[in-house]
Amino acid sequence: MGMAVGGQGGPKSDINMTPMIDVLLVLIIIFMVITPLTPKGLEALVPQPPPPNQPPNTSDQRTVVIVIDKDHKYAINQDPISESDLGPRLTDIFKTRAEHVVFVKGDPSIEFQWVAKAIDIAHGAGIDKVGLMTAKVEAGQ
Repeated sequence: MGMAVGGQGGPKSDINMTPMIDVLLVLIIIFMVITPLTPKGLEALVPQPPPPNQPPNTSDQRTVVIVIDKDHKYAINQDPISESDLGPRLTDIFKTRAEHVVFVKGDPSIEFQWVAKAIDIAHGAGIDKVGLMTAKVEAGQ
């Protein structure tokens, strides 16, 4: 708060700071209330156990990995497959599964466009989530 002493009776252009401080305090309170509501962490996929009195299904236990080698050839769990058959094969694999998750493993020497193409084919086949594996692809894996 300012105080003018003496002199001129003309208009003054001092800013009244009290309303600005009130607005600032209200904003601080709003942000303090909203902050605990923001989600934290990453979403993790946890395998679910089979229902009681039911034998586990072998197709649900197997992780599906699309492998792309340095020659741009595709394989699903080490079974070679052509690019045109990749989508229908993924649809067949996942039509009986509850969770539609697939991993893509690409050779480090290939361009990302080949991995992106595999991800696009997987999304077109109805896969909900696609994970990327960064391990090096070798002939025996």
